[in-house]
Amino acid sequence: MPKQELEALRVKITDLDSQLLQLLADRQKLTNQVAETKVKNHIPVRDQKREEQLLVRLIKQGKNVGLDPHYVTQLFHVVIEDSVLNQQAMLAQWANPGSALPLNRVAFLGDKGSYSYLATQKYFARRPGELLEMGCSSFAEIIKKVETNEADYAVLPIENTSSGSINEVFDQLQHTRLNIIGELTHPIKHALLVADGLEVDIKSIKTLYAHPQVFAQCSHFLAELGNVEVKPCDSTSAAMITVNELNSPHVAAIGSEAGGNLYGLCAIKSNLANQKENHSRFIVVASKPVKVPLQVPAKTTLIMSTVQQPGALVEALLILKENRINMTKLESRPITGNPWEEMFYLDVEGNIEDGPMQTAMEALRGMTRYFKVLGCYPVEEVSPTKVAAVNALME
Repeated sequence: MPKQELEALRVKITDLDSQLLQLLADRQKLTNQVAETKVKNHIPVRDQKREEQLLVRLIKQGKNVGLDPHYVTQLFHVVIEDSVLNQQAMLAQWANPGSALPLNRVAFLGDKGSYSYLATQKYFARRPGELLEMGCSSFAEIIKKVETNEADYAVLPIENTSSGSINEVFDQLQHTRLNIIGELTHPIKHALLVADGLEVDIKSIKTLYAHPQVFAQCSHFLAELGNVEVKPCDSTSAAMITVNELNSPHVAAIGSEAGGNLYGLCAIKSNLANQKENHSRFIVVASKPVKVPLQVPAKTTLIMSTVQQPGALVEALLILKENRINMTKLESRPITGNPWEEMFYLDVEGNIEDGPMQTAMEALRGMTRYFKVLGCYPVEEVSPTKVAAVNALME
């Protein structure tokens, strides 16, 4: 009898889940109509005041039906983020007619299961057209695929919250004619992966396989392991393939649990990174630049070299301050063949079609030895709407 009651309850839950999915789909259709209105009337994608009012109302309604305020807030942060990203994607398509492809050929580092593979899946899930994945063994090969028109896009990791910038990618950008057309931030959750079906004790592991960046991000865990041999691989997927083939209780890989499942590996320990909030930022590059509508928050990546005199870089940065442009990243890399000279990479918040950005770029071109826009692209990271749930309930 209890089993029958349980099954009856599960049937009801399944029915409610189906209704929830349909309601979310209906909501998404309405937000697409909102995007159309914003295009016609040049209205920004985000309205923080409207989002805050929405969350306050939903928190109060949730309380009336017995739902925790934090649960309601978390749930609708996801819903709002999805709505914003979908609207931005639609606006981008309308601003770039003819850019949608029936087949998106995308080059990335590694094979299925690598972090670049997961980031590629995430980014192109919101884009029209089928996805053709093209795994590569090096950043140079990835860039070449797009430069020779073997691929339409490339997805490249450029920095990590734990291990910092990926210098090799910056060096590739210095010499390519490709344009940055997008970005995304992807959570990196490192797990210790072993062959499924084996009883493995962490103390019995003698060899670890991973990408060098992964070893850097998990250095504290490696120190705890003690006398274990670490073997660098070209990608996390290559590390997982190796462990799968060896099928030994004495070897393990470090990578994502989702990626490991693709290769018959299971996680015996999770959250290995030094920083528990571990994220990697990826850029998407293509042969042609994209036009970003002014309603969409944009970021621009610049590259420049300054004249060799004291204060030259400071003077260049003051141009950004004078035009009220916020710089989110400054990276320097050596100029090949010019000892002790640096090329500077800058990420700034702003659209190259906006007045202040155009003024700043014109000034920078006039005072630098080399200046180039690597790309202007939509900001994909949607900051959560901040609402004091407790205060909202006390009103």
